[in-house]
Amino acid sequence: MRLIPARLFGSAVVCGVAGTAALLCAAEAAGRLGLVPESRLPLASAVLVTAAGLAADPAFLADVLATSGAWALGLLAAVAVAVPAGLLLGSLPPVERALRPVLEFLRPIPSVALIPLAAFVFTGRLETEVAMIMYAAAWPILLNTMYGLREVDPLAKETMRAFGFGPLPILWRISLPSAAPFVATGVRVAAAIALILAVSTELLAGTSGIGHFVIVAESSPDGLRLTIAATLWAGVLGVLTNTLLAQASRRLLRWHTALTGAAR
Repeated sequence: MRLIPARLFGSAVVCGVAGTAALLCAAEAAGRLGLVPESRLPLASAVLVTAAGLAADPAFLADVLATSGAWALGLLAAVAVAVPAGLLLGSLPPVERALRPVLEFLRPIPSVALIPLAAFVFTGRLETEVAMIMYAAAWPILLNTMYGLREVDPLAKETMRAFGFGPLPILWRISLPSAAPFVATGVRVAAAIALILAVSTELLAGTSGIGHFVIVAESSPDGLRLTIAATLWAGVLGVLTNTLLAQASRRLLRWHTALTGAAR
């Protein structure tokens, strides 16, 4: 059983590398053939060289570290707030019905539109960034936790009640394990949203990070190439975090993988 996920993961990596290489070759060919002017889209080879140079640039690495730190703090705060809130709303339908109008009003508001407001409310730039990340990342975790609780087998809960177990033991032994895969999915979705909000906040609020690096790079002669290279590293950071979270989810929820046959 352990060999199958490894093979699938290996094939997924090979396909991903092949697709990325094909895209880069197509972009390089378009530039070499003059289909796309270099003033609008630099050659892929030049962007890769610039990206490799950024990997050795202490200033850029400090910005990456700042973005990663804010991302981690915001995501952890979102998990700490959204999971208990999701358990509460999912376990108590009357409370969920009472708060649903508020949730439905707040959820569609674009998080990026709230960045200027957050800059007025919070005094520190890091506080502003973490608050925006937490707000945007909390929604998928909250909704997935609530949905996971709705999918709990009612027969298992009734069986626990028949043996004299109260609400808290049922929540701990039945509801939480059943909702855990949904929570893990919510965290993975929230991680991508958190990275987007981290860079967006840095762009609009001027906080240290990849977004701030892009703003500064725009004024340099090689601004377009530096911007694309920095964006490329932001994408690499997103892929790495998603891969790590996926692997952690598989290890922590092995029972769910075996039960659903997801390892096939």
